[in-house]
Amino acid sequence: QLQASGGGLVQPGGSLRLSCAASGRVFGATVMSWYRQAAGKQRENVALILNNGAATYTDNVKGRFSISRDSAKSAWYLQMNSLRPEDTARYYCKLSTRGTDYWGQGTLVTVSS
Repeated sequence: QLQASGGGLVQPGGSLRLSCAASGRVFGATVMSWYRQAAGKQRENVALILNNGAATYTDNVKGRFSISRDSAKSAWYLQMNSLRPEDTARYYCKLSTRGTDYWGQGTLVTVSS
């Protein structure tokens, strides 16, 4: 079970840090990801991070968002800076391990003045 947190209302240009934690210890090769889904749009991958720390980002968040992980805590994070109104969405964390995907319940991020 995954628990996402950290969403909220922030002004344009502001920052938020999302967290996701797995209820149990995660072993083996894993991919920890963040997705988002804006109203009326498809869910899109925002960022992912591998066991070795290698990370990828979708183009429109590069340089603004940063994903990190704490494998000892089975947790990962999304630091979001320079937020824009178009970043408004529900953000979901996903854990991929041993051929199975696990999703968190989502946390709402609203960027508005």
